Amino acid sequence: MSLLAKPGDTVAVASDHAGVELKGIVAGEIAALGFKVLDLGTQGSASVDYPDFGRAVAEHVVAGKVKAGVIVCGTGIGISIAANRVPGARAVLAHDTYGARMGREHNDGNILALGARVIAIDTAKHLVREFFATPFGGGRHAGRVAKLG
Repeated sequence: MSLLAKPGDTVAVASDHAGVELKGIVAGEIAALGFKVLDLGTQGSASVDYPDFGRAVAEHVVAGKVKAGVIVCGTGIGISIAANRVPGARAVLAHDTYGARMGREHNDGNILALGARVIAIDTAKHLVREFFATPFGGGRHAGRVAKLG
């Protein structure tokens, strides 16, 4: 069992306009855990298309340019769907620490998706910590993850 990333590794973050504020807070939490942060946008409140940002993080993760990613939109749903369309990306939408933990332990998630309009800031911080502290369980889960493609 190994952790997704270790201190010093780079984690990509991105959001649409609805998630900009939470993305900034989450980026600070990621940095506090000892990771480098690569911000792939967006930077303001002007309306943008969440698929562009979910895909950008997923492509960086799958290409090995970063170890992991965190993506944010209003609900986390759309941006996670966009990320998961990139082969090799396993974006986990989490609303509680159990979901964040199981997304890593059972599904080997490599991207955490958050909904800025549906979770509290403190919850988001807890989810980030749980996601990055949880190793993939391997074993019986490895075959299942392999079937994800």
